[in-house]
Amino acid sequence: MVVVDEKAVKVREAPPHGGKGMSTAYRISDKAPARTMEFRKRSLDPGASIGMHVLTHDEVYYVVSGRGVVSSDTEEKPLGPGMAAYLYTGAAVGIVQQGKEPLVLIISYPVTAK
Repeated sequence: MVVVDEKAVKVREAPPHGGKGMSTAYRISDKAPARTMEFRKRSLDPGASIGMHVLTHDEVYYVVSGRGVVSSDTEEKPLGPGMAAYLYTGAAVGIVQQGKEPLVLIISYPVTAK
């Protein structure tokens, strides 16, 4: 078992995949040796986004707080607290923060074999 305090893995950085703005990443699963899945928290500042990218695995975006719009290929859906987007392998996906409150997400996906 590995127990991780998010304060110990907090990193301020630009969002991934060429996204806009700034974010705070919590790389929770990075502390787990020999893991088979990623489990991360990310807070997107107002106006920030995770850039569009093609998935090589299924992925889940779960909204803890704030609001956003998730894209999968040509489809867009609004997301708010307590909502999840299950995104599929092969889709081009991204998410944009909306409103004044940061968009806080839990993101989980399998580790890609190297």
